[in-house]
Amino acid sequence: MDDEILRERFELSLGRLVEWLAETEPEDKDKSGEPNKSGRSEKSGKFGETRDSGAGFDDFLRVQGLLLKLVCEIYEDPKGHATPETNSLLYKDIAGDAYNSSYTEPEYCYKVFGDRKLSSALNWFAANVRDTITAAYERDLWTIVIWLELFLELIGLSDEDDEDMAGALHSMIYYFVHDYDDERMERQIKSLVVYDPDSLIYELVCNKDHKDTRYLYEYGEYITDNELMTAKYLSEMSGDELNDMARTYTEGYKKGFEAAGIDLSKKSVVEIRFPIGFEPMIKMAVKQFDEMGLKVTFRRKTNTSATGVFSTSPNKQYQYDHRFDDALYMVKALSTEKLKYAKKAFEMYSEQANGYAGPAVVEVFGERLFVPVKKKASPGYDASQEKLSVEYKRDFALLQNEYIPGDKRSFTIIAYPVPEIGDQYEDIFKETVRINTLDQVEYGRIHKGIIDTLDQGEYVRVLGKGENRTDMKVSLHELKDPESMTNFENCLADVNIPLGEVFTSPVLHGTEGTLHVSKVYLNGLRYDDLRLEFTDGMITGYSCGNYEDESAGRRYIKENILHNHDTLPIGEFAIGTNTYAYVMGKKYDIDDKLPILIAEKTGPHFAVGDTCYSMSEDVRVYNPDGKEIIARDNEISVLRKEDMSKAYYQCHTDITIPYDELGSISVFTKEGKEIIIIRNGRFVLPGTEALNIPLDNNN
Repeated sequence: MDDEILRERFELSLGRLVEWLAETEPEDKDKSGEPNKSGRSEKSGKFGETRDSGAGFDDFLRVQGLLLKLVCEIYEDPKGHATPETNSLLYKDIAGDAYNSSYTEPEYCYKVFGDRKLSSALNWFAANVRDTITAAYERDLWTIVIWLELFLELIGLSDEDDEDMAGALHSMIYYFVHDYDDERMERQIKSLVVYDPDSLIYELVCNKDHKDTRYLYEYGEYITDNELMTAKYLSEMSGDELNDMARTYTEGYKKGFEAAGIDLSKKSVVEIRFPIGFEPMIKMAVKQFDEMGLKVTFRRKTNTSATGVFSTSPNKQYQYDHRFDDALYMVKALSTEKLKYAKKAFEMYSEQANGYAGPAVVEVFGERLFVPVKKKASPGYDASQEKLSVEYKRDFALLQNEYIPGDKRSFTIIAYPVPEIGDQYEDIFKETVRINTLDQVEYGRIHKGIIDTLDQGEYVRVLGKGENRTDMKVSLHELKDPESMTNFENCLADVNIPLGEVFTSPVLHGTEGTLHVSKVYLNGLRYDDLRLEFTDGMITGYSCGNYEDESAGRRYIKENILHNHDTLPIGEFAIGTNTYAYVMGKKYDIDDKLPILIAEKTGPHFAVGDTCYSMSEDVRVYNPDGKEIIARDNEISVLRKEDMSKAYYQCHTDITIPYDELGSISVFTKEGKEIIIIRNGRFVLPGTEALNIPLDNNN
């Protein structure tokens, strides 16, 4: 869009906003102390100031208007507003207990407005208008303008009665999404694949003095002690220490391509996803990727999700409450148009998409554990929308695969603790660095022994012990030539750092039983007494103890593990071997805070969803001993040869049984011979004795 026209729209909209705020300025209380006629406090003249009374539509409008006015002020002078005070003000209404009386909170919004249809639309507006905050710091005028204009439309509805207003507001939001999806999709694809050294994030990573942590506020994201203390800790490291950390990360990325037989030299960009505060390490990584011939891209997260460059959430319940915000307008026509716009954008950036190598991800762990509250007023999908959501994700993934083929890209993931983990943060950080750099030669040798044993088998049986009621039979592919073929990948420190597992894609037929864990955190959500039942490799039943109402527990699982699918296959079975990581969790009492990236290496795990070779099954991959890993398909993924839409689920969730809940892992040969690999949480297979050393030393 023409910058001059956009600026004109901005000035016209801002002018109208300022006029409206002046016209609706609350009057002071009179001398008798009676409230002013507006019913609002004289303290509501700036965004973030406490409202003494008068919650309702007028107050709702004023709160949103004051936020937008502040956003416009930030846009004109972002560095002048890159301060702790402004940062606190911007996130004050959704942080902590303040969220409970914010219009962004669904139950509160419903309590104020009563009408479900009206409150859901206003709640959507209050949450999503907050995307303008980071837009202001990015000097993204387009985003600010479209929200200003939508707000001015909202003002015009103030004379409608509730029923008419609710319908008009839903229609207004629908067309707001409809009219701008084209631009949004182009921006989304562009940020993924196009190198932009002039972006704010690139500037903050590559061109700032990270010893002066004030730069953190220039993101416009919520900044806490996690970000401040991480930046300080990393900036005080030596250049060699930072270089080594970055090298583990970038070399892991490079090794992932080598292991998959993909030519990295044909790629031009890598997408870096990282937590704010890690800029000293990421700056080193940018240089190292450049030495590999790769430029970097960065993507912003949105205010209700966290994929991209992110900071500590001001309120995880807020994000959980708004995870299905698109339920307000999700219909087939919009989904179809979004796919059309996505194809248009991929065509526009097809050359850059062809050069996209995949993401290099840094995750964090140690934040306060989160147990979500399920709220009736939160947006949610009906049955038709669940189906539509699943279909859209599938079709988008298939479309993306046309321009960024799965067999031509790779990734890497690594994780570090944040200061919130506790007083022993620095010790845990150093231990994590050590775990991320364990001896790959030694583990490769141990893994080979385990794999050679597993390859003798027809199936594997996994049993829990104590209160763990796991009893799983895992069917294995038949090896036509055991001398040159294997079922299991020898997983070292490449795509998943740290090292420490051997994994396979099971045969679904005959894979059956119960998978049970007493407590587990998956993607930041807690599950108590989680139980999944399998028949022929497919989920046939599930439950958890999170809620007194069993149906609420099943709904929780369906939304967050099954991702609204009716069932999922087992896409992976693995045996984790990183006993050092397990002991770290026990030593510092953080085993419930370890990310799945590390936790999956601390016992056997099963993944539900797609295989680890999703959309790259036809790429021949080999272990270090030269054997080809042939277990890349299952009965679901092989359907791609007839109909791609039936082959993938676009999800993969690992569920780990910790060693202390593990009775045994045994492999059974065709002749019925049982070979025990783990018994009572200890490795007993000859050649694996070294894996028990950390466990024994911890007793």
